[in-house]
Amino acid sequence: MKCKEHTRQVRDKVIEKFKTGLGYKKISKALNIPRSTVQAILQKWKEYGTTANLPRQGRPPKLTGRTRRALIRNAAKRPTVTLDELQRSAAQHHAMGCFSSAGTGKLVRIDGKMDGAKYRTILEENLLESAKDLRLGQRFTFQQDNDPKDKARATMEWFKTKHIYVLEWPSQSPDLNPIENLWQDLKTAIHKCCPSNLTELELFCKEEWARISVSRCAKLVETYPKRLAAVIAAKGGSTKY
Repeated sequence: MKCKEHTRQVRDKVIEKFKTGLGYKKISKALNIPRSTVQAILQKWKEYGTTANLPRQGRPPKLTGRTRRALIRNAAKRPTVTLDELQRSAAQHHAMGCFSSAGTGKLVRIDGKMDGAKYRTILEENLLESAKDLRLGQRFTFQQDNDPKDKARATMEWFKTKHIYVLEWPSQSPDLNPIENLWQDLKTAIHKCCPSNLTELELFCKEEWARISVSRCAKLVETYPKRLAAVIAAKGGSTKY
């Protein structure tokens, strides 16, 4: 079924409210349209600088031109793989994402081994943009894994330079990191999609990550104090989280 397309006037109002400093959630509520629609309108405006309908044929693409071209190049190299190859290759490719109570941020594919330099490049190119899209403002607390590359002196210096406060929390405590819940949600959703090659795997990951609801994200943030209490009660042991 084809979704109803909003009028140019509605799309222009989304941009106007965004320019006044309103976030996705408030714009959605003010105009009585889904948050996903607000996000799509703003993404189109940021990429093309207009809210007008663009010439197109067939189904509207869900990915930016840059991302789609990269996926096509990868597909041309290896258009199909066996399930075993897909599983082994997927294990060598990871993703890095972020979220707040306002929803999910960008999801970035990681090729090869992650080191400190690559981690800082990803932060530089994606974290601040996600924070801006999620309307986190100038002051927000960032929780990262306590991997050595995350705690490296150069990385911590990067955070200091950008004036980003990094949350201090015990290492090897996955129950204290709510994004682990979203990774499980993503894994479950991708399993249902049954990707047949790496191109589809990346496509489905990006689409399903964007589909995670704001309410789901907000709930994880809202219940964080309960998560802390449960971990303390379990004396650091596993909990329902």
